[in-house]
Amino acid sequence: MASAFMPEQARVPPAVQSPPPPVSKFKIALCQLSVTADKERNIAHARKAIVDAAEKGAQLVLLPEIWNSPYSNDSFPVYAEDIDAGGGASPSSSMLAEVARSLHITIIGGSIPERAGDRLYNTCCVFGTDGKLMATHRKIHLFDIDIPGKITFMESKTLTAGESPTIVDTDVGRIGIGICYDIRFQELAMLYAARGAHFLCYPGAFNMTTGPLHWELLQRARAADNQLYVATCSPARDAGAGYVAWGHSTLVGPFGEVIATTEHEETTVIAEIDYSLIELRRSNLPLEKQRRGDLYQLVDVQRLNSG
Repeated sequence: MASAFMPEQARVPPAVQSPPPPVSKFKIALCQLSVTADKERNIAHARKAIVDAAEKGAQLVLLPEIWNSPYSNDSFPVYAEDIDAGGGASPSSSMLAEVARSLHITIIGGSIPERAGDRLYNTCCVFGTDGKLMATHRKIHLFDIDIPGKITFMESKTLTAGESPTIVDTDVGRIGIGICYDIRFQELAMLYAARGAHFLCYPGAFNMTTGPLHWELLQRARAADNQLYVATCSPARDAGAGYVAWGHSTLVGPFGEVIATTEHEETTVIAEIDYSLIELRRSNLPLEKQRRGDLYQLVDVQRLNSG
């Protein structure tokens, strides 16, 4: 009877099955870093946190959104780096490449302001265990909000929106990347799941208005909806900063359960990802076989056009 509902047609093109993960279990580190106006200090500080995490067994390290710069439209142009040029033109990404290679770990490098020509982006760099840049994700959905009396921020005043979803096969699995505001758009997470992602990583800096209400809620929703892992990493809270981050870096499992989290102080959360839980939960609730392709579809425009 279920076949009459055409579940395979709920994803266009049809969903890709997740490849067998290269590892069954591994440790992830979420480095909730304090960020200052001193860029050199921020880079050195992040490097130390990564080294400490690797010494504790982390095979994947996730950094926060905008970890090398204050989070402000005034700061983005000043701290922006030319990631493609590398070297001295991008000391932040150069450090990540060096430490990934030397420690033989995978790094999801949070995000930094990127300069490309006359445009600025909010960009996440993914480095493999050989230190090579595997992918860059430019924040797709810009953070433009206005809650009177609470918070107003317009990233679009300085930043340009990215134009492509980012999914990358690493030594610890197939990862879909989003940055902060990207997590609010369930279509992106659904698209990643349909491309066979094992888990999603969102470096993000929610604020003191949206953080308490939505930060954990959105992570758990994305994980439960797609029956995969979701990891987030925030900067530590600085109450004196122009933009005050909520903190609470978190790992959520494929049943929507919080596996590990923290408060707002600087710290590193280390937790285990066990891929057998994905198959367990998908067998418990076989959502993929129960979708109504006769009633709705998610269209992956990029995959459709490339075909």
